[in-house]
Amino acid sequence: MLDLQKIRADFPILSQKVNGKPLVYFDNGATSQKPQVVIDAIAKYYQEINANIHRGVHTLSQLATDAYEVSRVKMQHHINAKHAHEVLFTSGTTHGVNLVANGFASLLKSGDEVLVSALEHHSNIVPWQMLCERTGATLKVIPMNEKGELILSAFDELLSEKTKIVTVNHISNALGTINPIKYIIDKAHEFGAVVFIDGAQAVPHLKPDVQALDCDFYAFSGHKMCGPTGTGILYGKEAWLNKLPPYQGGGEMIKEVTFEKTTYADLPHKFEAGTPNIAGGIVLGTAVDYLNEIGFENIQAQELALLEYGTQRLSEIEGLRIYGTSENKTSVISFNIDGIHPYDIGTIIDKLGIAVRTGHHCAQPIMNFFEIPGTIRASFSFYNTKEEIDSLVEAVKKAKMMLS
Repeated sequence: MLDLQKIRADFPILSQKVNGKPLVYFDNGATSQKPQVVIDAIAKYYQEINANIHRGVHTLSQLATDAYEVSRVKMQHHINAKHAHEVLFTSGTTHGVNLVANGFASLLKSGDEVLVSALEHHSNIVPWQMLCERTGATLKVIPMNEKGELILSAFDELLSEKTKIVTVNHISNALGTINPIKYIIDKAHEFGAVVFIDGAQAVPHLKPDVQALDCDFYAFSGHKMCGPTGTGILYGKEAWLNKLPPYQGGGEMIKEVTFEKTTYADLPHKFEAGTPNIAGGIVLGTAVDYLNEIGFENIQAQELALLEYGTQRLSEIEGLRIYGTSENKTSVISFNIDGIHPYDIGTIIDKLGIAVRTGHHCAQPIMNFFEIPGTIRASFSFYNTKEEIDSLVEAVKKAKMMLS
C-alpha cells in the first residue's frame, strides 16, 4: 500500500494551483512529473561535477564519467540486459527508433517487408516508412479491432520469409492497450525477423525484462518515468548493434581517424557521437532508483485501482464513450462525449485546473479507424488519487453542460 500523501510530497509541482484551482495532472502519458530527488540531482551535477566525459584525465571529468557509466549499469540491471554495452543513451524513444531504422537502410532490399502495428505512435511509423522508401521494402500493417487490440490471427497471416522487421509498441499511448509482445516476438523470430519494441509508454508502469522477452531492440524515454527530458535508452542485442553501421559521425564514436579512413569505437560508444546529455543520463539513474524504491508492484496496484475507478466514474456520464476497452490495459482512459469536440472539453476543464491531453495523440491511424478527430485522454500515474478523478468527472460534467 502506497503512502500517497508522502509520495505526493515528493513532487513539488503537484502542490501548485493552475487557474486558481489545485492542479490535477492527468497528462502523464505525455510526460511524468519529477520528484524532488531528481530535481536535486540535476542541480548537484552542475554544482559539483560538471565536466565532459570519457575524454578527460582531470578529476571532474573522471567523476562525471564514473557517474554516467554507473547510470548505464543501473539501466542495464533495470531492464535485465545481458551486457552494459547493449544499453545506449539516447535523447528519447524517437532517437532510438530512427537509429535502428537508419541502420537497416543498408540491410533491406526491394521485396522485403516491414510489419508495423495499427496501434503505433507516429514516431514508430514514420521512420519505417522512410526506410521503406529508401530501400524499396514494403510496409504492412497489423490490424486492430474495436476494442483497440491487435488481431493476432492477421499478424500470423502477414508473417512470411519476406518479413525482415516487426515493430510494435509495448503499450499504446492513445488507448492504453498492453500488447502481447512476447507472442509477437516469438512468432516473428520463427521467420527470422528482427523485432523492435517501442517501450515509451510501458516503462512508467512496469519493468521490461529484455532477455525474457528476447526482443532484438527495446527503446524508451526517460521523461515519462520521472526522469529528465532529452533522455532515453535504446537496448539492442550485441550481435545486432555490432552489425548496424553508426547512426551519426563525430567525436567519441571513433577509434582512429585519418583523412584516408576512420575506424569506429566499440559498443556502446559507436552509437554515442558527440557530447551527450550528461546530467540527464546520470539523473535518469536517479529516477529509476526512485521508482524501484517505491516498487513496481505497488505502482501497478495503485494505477490499476485508478483505472478501474476512473472507468467506472466516467462511464456514469451520459453520452461518454471510452475508446480502448481491452481487458489488458494500463492506466489510460481515452474518451469523447457525443456531439462535442474533445478540444472544447479540454479547454474548459483546464480552467478548472485539470490537465488532460486532447487531439490525435500522434496516433492518427487509430483516430481514423474510429472515424473521430481525436479524444480526451486522461493518463494516470501512481501519484494520482481517486479524489482527483472525482474532480475530473465533475469538471467534464460542467463542461458538457456548458457546451450542450
